[in-house]
Amino acid sequence: MGLWQIDTDTLAGSRFVLSPFAETFASLKLLHAETGAHPGEEAWLRAHLPGYRARLAADPVAAPLVRAALGTSWIADFFCPTSCEGESFEETVTRVRAAGSGDARADLRVSHRGPLPAVLERDDLPERAAALLTYVWTETVRPYWERRRRVLEADVVARTARVSRGGWAAVLNSLRPGTRWLGESRFQVNVNAYPPREIAAGAELLFMPVTPRTGWVSWEGRERYAVVYPCLGVLAEDHDRRPVPAGLGALIGSARAGLLVLLGTPMSTTQLVAVTGQALGSVGRHLRVLRNAGLVERRRAGRSVLYARTVAGEVLVEASGAGRGDPEPEAGFR
Repeated sequence: MGLWQIDTDTLAGSRFVLSPFAETFASLKLLHAETGAHPGEEAWLRAHLPGYRARLAADPVAAPLVRAALGTSWIADFFCPTSCEGESFEETVTRVRAAGSGDARADLRVSHRGPLPAVLERDDLPERAAALLTYVWTETVRPYWERRRRVLEADVVARTARVSRGGWAAVLNSLRPGTRWLGESRFQVNVNAYPPREIAAGAELLFMPVTPRTGWVSWEGRERYAVVYPCLGVLAEDHDRRPVPAGLGALIGSARAGLLVLLGTPMSTTQLVAVTGQALGSVGRHLRVLRNAGLVERRRAGRSVLYARTVAGEVLVEASGAGRGDPEPEAGFR
């Protein structure tokens, strides 16, 4: 298994951060796979897969480069640098472009697990990789980034609240299939048979949510480590809404029923607005009615006020058939 040895201080100092580059790379992985994990991803693929295929067809190097870089269980290091906190997409992709040509080919041989196709024995691979990533960002991610950013922020708030309620073990066990806190400073990051890595005291440990249902781990030397994971399933549906059972909608109203279904994960009013598209005033009124009915409770997590279903709310949602868990996301590992 992929095992990281993490001391208590490093884990306590770890942070959840948003990365436009990680979101772009996850989207590239989705375009490469050509299959979505839920209707929202399928709709996004229908909109952007034709353009991506045309982009690959126009550059004979691009498709072999992506296949080699994504590999089977290892991502070429130069192609996917570990984002820093607060780093823009342009700042991260500049590091892709600045990679040495020899280093790029060496990384690709590792991810490809063998000699490279002749078309990849060239010196402009970093520039071509940067150009392709920029295309994915510009054409398929940036138009949705503000909405996706709010969805990812909702995930971060929910995960942070879970840390305060159940400790880090509860969060690490739920990031994605293959992650598990084993105790005694041991964190299983995936199920691959890689040598354990000891994260030095003072190293930066980052957790980065993305909306596509994929994930990987990366690091920069011994100074910075990142775990990229799919954000909570209910939030990952960027283009569609979780269906609300007709009976529940008839009982309490479709808008309130939609909020009640969403609140299996603690969320703020701002996050509910971002996810549902309802106006802030409407969300506030619906939450007030749900609270007065004893179906939703409010609690503070740091500076945020979060809403979540009560036991009565859980019973109502389960009885309506809306409480079944989402299928587990498909894992992608580095």
